[in-house]
Amino acid sequence: MTRTFGTLVVGALTILAATSAAAQETLDTRIGKLSFESGYPTPETVNKLYDEMDFQRACQAYIWGIPAVGIAEWSMAHQNVMKAKNGEMVSYLSFQEKLGILTPNYTTPYIGTFMDMQQGPLVVELPPGLMAGMVLDAWQRVLADLGVVGPDKGNGGKFLILPPGYQKVSPTGYYVVQSPGRWVFAGVRLLGDDKEKAIRELVPGIKTYKWTPTGTGPVMAVRPAGDVKWSQMPPRGMAYWETLNKVIQNEPVEERDRLILAQLRFLGIEKGKPFKPDARQKKILEQAVVVGEAMAKANTEDKRVEPAFWPGTNWKHALVVSVDQRMPGYDQLDERAAWFYEAVVVSKAMLTQTPGVGQRYIASYKDSGGQWLDGGKNYHLHVPPNPPAKQFWSVTAYDEDTRQMAVTAQGRPDLSSRKADLKKNSDGSVDVYFGPKAPAGKEANWIQTLPDKGWFAYMRFYAPTEAFFNKSWALPDVEQVQ
Repeated sequence: MTRTFGTLVVGALTILAATSAAAQETLDTRIGKLSFESGYPTPETVNKLYDEMDFQRACQAYIWGIPAVGIAEWSMAHQNVMKAKNGEMVSYLSFQEKLGILTPNYTTPYIGTFMDMQQGPLVVELPPGLMAGMVLDAWQRVLADLGVVGPDKGNGGKFLILPPGYQKVSPTGYYVVQSPGRWVFAGVRLLGDDKEKAIRELVPGIKTYKWTPTGTGPVMAVRPAGDVKWSQMPPRGMAYWETLNKVIQNEPVEERDRLILAQLRFLGIEKGKPFKPDARQKKILEQAVVVGEAMAKANTEDKRVEPAFWPGTNWKHALVVSVDQRMPGYDQLDERAAWFYEAVVVSKAMLTQTPGVGQRYIASYKDSGGQWLDGGKNYHLHVPPNPPAKQFWSVTAYDEDTRQMAVTAQGRPDLSSRKADLKKNSDGSVDVYFGPKAPAGKEANWIQTLPDKGWFAYMRFYAPTEAFFNKSWALPDVEQVQ
């Protein structure tokens, strides 16, 4: 900082007066040098600071938007790729049909639909049977549980989904669910141990149809997703912001989001206005997608919001967000991003605390030495005897980049206790092998991985038993082998 002074004599008082031009100052910061004149930022510094403000805000908006963008991409595929009607249930049974879903279970059949509530109330009708599911809003918050953990208790029932602001009704024979926004997802997974029998007996009883106080519309039966290429992975580049903008335009403004929406105004995203970013805004948004996703990767794959599930291992809860995404003092921003970056949907059943009911998912991205799992290397996982799962357990390998099932020549990324030719040791334990090539004689217990690609594992427990919750049974880390 530079200042020069002159001298002014008034009577016996001598005064130092500033005679120089404005004082200049330069600060070294993490974003470079910032220049000031008499404390005021220079025009160049003002531009730099606004660019940095908008870039930082866009990175955080990327993380904030993850749950809405992921489910919106699936909704658009439902409409535009599968050509499904509003509310029409679609089945995802085969490996090919599930390929577009973030971290699906290879073994479990899925049935799901999307509803545009602007078109009026809709009914989801379920038959009695072993299934579990949910009704979600556009931000993947649970509006209702379906099936064995829902109010129907697995005995079947009719769920009436009402649009926002719709008059309160309580028709006899219906479970009423009020949607807070325009778009709703409803889906179930079939849990019976005989997959083909469950599909044959339960799927025909799953129906959807329109509802009015005076009657119902034509029944829509479940139909296959079909052999079509699709993905619900949040897109990269400007496509991410285009999808997020669609959500913002379609959904109501919530109190928790008003500050984020205020920041997005300066990036060209504002409710009720077209998304037409200028060259400066576009450059910042494109850069923020890259850094925002890198932050999301760290937040998901090296979770600081969650300790190890089994002490001393690299296994952590995959699902770290609550069904309403709220905690007593805050909303779960990082937690929901950690789950929905690599996965889709949540339900009470998936967070079960009750032995013998629901599901729990534990994930690992590192081997026993703390190194990221590498598709070009060979690994071994020892599943000790008596895994704590009343129904079944499964372990699945996912592609780190897409967060979808690894696509290999083997044609399946999964092993489960329901696999007919799974080899067990004499004590009931199971050894699972991962790598580009099967170890000799271990083909039945091998999951293929791809060289030059990272992968991660989900260990799922269906109807987890008490040994899961009290941790008297523990799963060791994945170990690299030569």
